[in-house]
Amino acid sequence: MRFSGRIFLSVYLRRLQQNDIISQKEYGKGMKKFSFSAVLIGLIFGAPVVAGAAYPVYSSPKVNGLNGQMMYMPTSNGRVMSSGMPAAQYNMPYGNVAAVQPTRVTGSLPKVGSSQTTAGRSYYQPSEYDRLADSGLYIGLSVGYTASLMGSMSADYAGEADAYTVPGAFDSANFDSDTVIPLQVSVGAAINNDLRIDFSYLRYSGLSYPNTVQTSDGAGGMVEAQVDGGAITANTTMLNVYYNIDSFTGYLAGGSLRPYIGAGVGISLNTIADYVVYDNTFYSVLDPAYANAGQLTGISDIYAYHNGGTTEELAFMLEGGVTTEMDGGIKLDFFVRYANLGKVKTSGSIVLSQIEWLGDGAGGEYEAPYDSVFHYTNWYESGRLGMVDVGVRLRLQF
Repeated sequence: MRFSGRIFLSVYLRRLQQNDIISQKEYGKGMKKFSFSAVLIGLIFGAPVVAGAAYPVYSSPKVNGLNGQMMYMPTSNGRVMSSGMPAAQYNMPYGNVAAVQPTRVTGSLPKVGSSQTTAGRSYYQPSEYDRLADSGLYIGLSVGYTASLMGSMSADYAGEADAYTVPGAFDSANFDSDTVIPLQVSVGAAINNDLRIDFSYLRYSGLSYPNTVQTSDGAGGMVEAQVDGGAITANTTMLNVYYNIDSFTGYLAGGSLRPYIGAGVGISLNTIADYVVYDNTFYSVLDPAYANAGQLTGISDIYAYHNGGTTEELAFMLEGGVTTEMDGGIKLDFFVRYANLGKVKTSGSIVLSQIEWLGDGAGGEYEAPYDSVFHYTNWYESGRLGMVDVGVRLRLQF
């Protein structure tokens, strides 16, 4: 190509010279410039030809790969396999794989948390997911009703000498209550969509020492004694953890209720107010017919003034429920809760007042003209507080 172009340019310049268009000097310069240009053009167009001869290109067969993708099959020596050679000859794992047709999903998708699947997958509707998801900080207020009150009071001093003379709960006596409405305030945060933690203050009131107790008669039997007072309150602070279990159970009620479980531990300050146990039994000490004048013959109208007390106890709770949502991002937890608040216990101080009867020396007896008062210390009465509550908690998320 370089030689033919040079002949053509030489003839063209010679004719221009013969026609006196260019001079002999200009003819020589043109031929030198052409020599350099011809070399450059030859390098540009000749390089691909030389490279193709050194590295020949073969056409590659296209096969259907995994998931319907087109693949070019390499050979064992690094070059592309020719179309006439099967992949199995080169120990290739592909072969001709038919394209997998995608499954078309139609209709409504399952609710969030549902165990139902469509085309082998669990789908989540964003609107439902956002509506019941837990996120960020929140404050809560709950009100409940104690459906079951467990625990009873008993006289811890029952084994003391002459203890039968101090009326109390010698036989275990259940707590008394009209209506117990536990109130709870909580502040917490969602750690993720399944886990949340809060710190709560829980208060119980409306409890009291039992209205009647069975006290010892000093002869191995029991007599009934009346009680006045003994209101009980419990102020509990707890750290609680709640976990949404919809990944196991699915949502309930068509996707509107999200189930959860919870547990908490903390400290409870349990307080019992002062109370009086009144035993109106007449206890005979000595037959008046054999009593000297002024000798004790009997005791009646025994009042035992039990001083109340406050104890600090370890408390825990277990809770299960479901969550739904109102407008404005307010969530409602409907729950059943078991709370164990530890013991409620008196201060151990008992003041005993009784009427004494004295013999008159003539076979009769009379009421003593003085007050008979005794003071006992470290004689406790106690009982463990446990309750099952049902209630609703309102949570406002931020």
